[in-house]
Amino acid sequence: MSSIEPDRIDILRPDDFHLHLRDAEALKALVVHSASQFARAMIMPNLPEPVTTTERALAYKKRILDALPPGVNFEPLMTLYLTDNTSAEEIRRAKESGIVYGIKLYPQGATTNSDEGVSELSKCMKALEAAQLCGLPLLVHGEVVDPAVDIFDREARFIDDVLIPLRRSMPELKIVFEHLTTKEAVQYVLEEDGPVAATITAHHLLLSRNALFAGGINPHNYCLPILKTEEDRKALVGAATSGNPRFFIGTDSAPHPRTLKENGRGNAGVFTALHALSLYARAFEEAGALDRLEAFSSVNGAIFYGLEPNKDKITLIRQPWQIPVELDYGTDTLVPFMADQMLQWQLQ
Repeated sequence: MSSIEPDRIDILRPDDFHLHLRDAEALKALVVHSASQFARAMIMPNLPEPVTTTERALAYKKRILDALPPGVNFEPLMTLYLTDNTSAEEIRRAKESGIVYGIKLYPQGATTNSDEGVSELSKCMKALEAAQLCGLPLLVHGEVVDPAVDIFDREARFIDDVLIPLRRSMPELKIVFEHLTTKEAVQYVLEEDGPVAATITAHHLLLSRNALFAGGINPHNYCLPILKTEEDRKALVGAATSGNPRFFIGTDSAPHPRTLKENGRGNAGVFTALHALSLYARAFEEAGALDRLEAFSSVNGAIFYGLEPNKDKITLIRQPWQIPVELDYGTDTLVPFMADQMLQWQLQ
């Protein structure tokens, strides 16, 4: 198990249960950052051509493995993109493949590359029934997309309008409430019966919505679901550091070129894959809970997904370092989360 010293943290090698790797040149540029820290990662399927079939998932997994540097061990855990037309047969095929670990629910128009997402959950019931029967988890982007609902209220409304009715009709369906942002979502996960869990990002642990406007509009802190209040942030920290096995790591690292962040319609998403564990260590240390980092990052998620926790360990050392101002990103550049700021922990 973990070993915590004033200037050193040894934990079982963690997994990232929510990661965007993109494709093509972007994939080749960025996959090494995640592979250097995590043994496995749940790969999100919202490419420009969504990963809607097992065949596409197999092809995407091959591209990820081909992009790894020689000798680097990293296992992509693939997901399928749920659509109005996903069949029960495709769900069963995905489960039988042994390489697909979840199906991802994007409400249509909720976030990046979600235009082919689900318009009405009622259209997906046969697919979800098949997922319940075969034990394939449903990973939800938990926001309603009704334009009449305030953007800061969309997660709480999703619980009432979507999750509660879904759990009532399918109580054995495994559900992961992705990238929690509100105290209401934390309370739901704590109290709900049945197989429910949640991922929490480092950026939602470290920032409240004030960070969007400090010193002017900051597009590199803009993500979806959007940052919420300080009260919400504290609720997330309490959940992540509680030791409760329902909460685990999911970075939601989502790279976008600098030119698409710093423009009139800046893309949503922050890039944390470079320094994810250092960011989580900061959040846990600020909460006085470094002794619970291993459970959150290396144990809880694996157990929920029916995987063995990793056997090897990683070490973080207390050695201040400065986050780069930008990184190469194909023909463009990429601004990492908290660029140019100092972190106290780094991977040895």
